[in-house]
Amino acid sequence: MNDRTSGSERAEREELARLLPAPAERDLPPGRHLHHKDTLMRLIDQDGDRVTAGPRPRLLRPAVLLPAAGLALGGVLLTTLAVTGQDRVPAPSATDTSFHATAPRGAAVLLDRIASVAEKSDEQTVTGHQFVYVKTLQTENNGDFGGPAKLTKPREREVWMSQKAGPVIDVGLIHEDGSYFPIKVGVPDGQPAVGYPAGLNRPTYTWLASLPTDPDALLRRLTTEITRDQDSRDTPAKDRDQAQDAFDTIGELLRETVMPPRTAAALYKAAAKIPGVTEDSDAADAAGRHGIGVARDNTRTGERTAWIFDSTTLEYLGERSYLIRDTSMGKKGTLIHVSAVLERAVVDALREEPSTTP
Repeated sequence: MNDRTSGSERAEREELARLLPAPAERDLPPGRHLHHKDTLMRLIDQDGDRVTAGPRPRLLRPAVLLPAAGLALGGVLLTTLAVTGQDRVPAPSATDTSFHATAPRGAAVLLDRIASVAEKSDEQTVTGHQFVYVKTLQTENNGDFGGPAKLTKPREREVWMSQKAGPVIDVGLIHEDGSYFPIKVGVPDGQPAVGYPAGLNRPTYTWLASLPTDPDALLRRLTTEITRDQDSRDTPAKDRDQAQDAFDTIGELLRETVMPPRTAAALYKAAAKIPGVTEDSDAADAAGRHGIGVARDNTRTGERTAWIFDSTTLEYLGERSYLIRDTSMGKKGTLIHVSAVLERAVVDALREEPSTTP
């Protein structure tokens, strides 16, 4: 180090190095490409060869094979969040899969109402030869790491997800900015391709329907699978937050899927058992639709994520994330991501769009 470097500068560099999370492996699961959410990817280095995940990565062994343009235009958002190290949450034991507190009564009552409505929705028959189609409107953060948030203009995105049990290499297709990008899983650099089965990171309708419908059992199942993924990657205990992980995982399962009614109801009831979940009386999605939100603060990253529901029908509308304290991304209240679900359906082929006829 240059002798002229001041002690304060060295201290700042050491503090920055301490706060940055450990680098993740290169392989990214299809779920991370489809569920661009923003809180999962914290840092991309200058040469683009390595991606570093945030406090709750769930990376799979197969690598996702997408061209660079597909990563940028296909909705893979490498959100750059400044981790300040404040408000650290004590890490739970890796073997502790139960929560000893629940959401406040207002949020719990709201989630119970949402669960009751979801359970009454129509059951669907989905075969392994079909695809789940979801059309969304999204505004994302495209800023540089450590810099202020820079939101993209609202843009539509369509995804088609294979419903085969697997292992599947051709996972699906993304349509965004006028181009189509295939989603494939495998092993890069000329090695034999390895597909991935239906599961937490590729939630098919059939797999979702197989989950426990008892909310306590469902929460234990999700927590166990998250912990297994984290253990396989040697994620340090200090980088784990069991409650936040559970909330994020349920949010991911709700976004770009067609959900079996009983599973949806169980997920909402399970969310009511997560401590720190609150009610947001007014939240707006990317389409400008105002509704009521179910939110949780990630105290490590300094952001709040809210699932938005129609105030009358309690239908899921979208999601919204914004800063709850000043960070290098911006001032408290700065929006960092917002989405709106415009259409969900089951179709028979890639690029097929559902009929608009009632």
